[in-house]
Amino acid sequence: MPSGKENVIKKILKLKKEKNAVILAHLYQDLDIQHVADFCGDSFELAKKAKSSEAENIVFCGVTFMAESAKILNPEKHVFIPRKDAGCRMADMITKDDVVKLKEQFPSAAVVCYINSSAETKSVCDMCVTSSNALKIVRNMKEKEIIFVPDKNLGTYIANQLPNKVFHFFDGCCPVHDNIRLAELEKAKELHPDSLVLVHPECRPEINENADFVGSTSAIINYVKESDKKSFIIGTERAIVEKLTEECPGKEIYPIADHVVCVNMKMTTLEDLLWTLEDLDDEVILSDELMVSARTCLDNMLKAGSAK
Repeated sequence: MPSGKENVIKKILKLKKEKNAVILAHLYQDLDIQHVADFCGDSFELAKKAKSSEAENIVFCGVTFMAESAKILNPEKHVFIPRKDAGCRMADMITKDDVVKLKEQFPSAAVVCYINSSAETKSVCDMCVTSSNALKIVRNMKEKEIIFVPDKNLGTYIANQLPNKVFHFFDGCCPVHDNIRLAELEKAKELHPDSLVLVHPECRPEINENADFVGSTSAIINYVKESDKKSFIIGTERAIVEKLTEECPGKEIYPIADHVVCVNMKMTTLEDLLWTLEDLDDEVILSDELMVSARTCLDNMLKAGSAK
């Protein structure tokens, strides 16, 4: 007899077909959610999948700014998020007014916003980026002066590689990555001396500088899968350690520290996903005016991100 979990999964798989729904899951979601999703990826991958999907209904298992972005890119479709209370602490650090003030202070600068930002914030920005495409996009922008919001750590990582540009940062960060300390990295290397250290650019500069590889969530996954090395210390959300452990059984995968967990990403359960599919409730509603104004920087990102 199937377990309660198996029954829930069976219902989810049945309902997504009946409701013409596509399930998108961020890679920081629990593996149970990723296993029933149609597509899993980082923010940039999921933005592209949302735009290219032919499904009438998009169910986004992630945090609110991601579902907002999916709606902005697909205004004619219905976008749902199983947990509307799953916010992003980084996105909540900055407001539209904060960006307006920075633009007044540096009127010649182009405003680049990390995708980890609200629709309101995006509405007053010129270009959106993710951790996987930020360096490429900002390098190719014609402007030499950049306001980068809200993540100062990602911004600093980009700025260090583009000395010909002038950067102005907002004092924001991802608390999960920013909380990783150099002493923890050094302890992990002491425990696993043969391991390569792979970290996310949302980490502090001293963490990035002492890593063997700095890259987006997807880049870290691909690095481990393609590498001849057998042992890795992972400096990003715990779900990536779990995913790599599952998908790379011949390799040793260690977390840089046990506390690297995004509580909001872990809020969505299989039951939440099932209830959303059953009722098609929890729809993301944004005004037409906001979607139009916020879409510019997202469209610019998709265009710049796909350019050679």
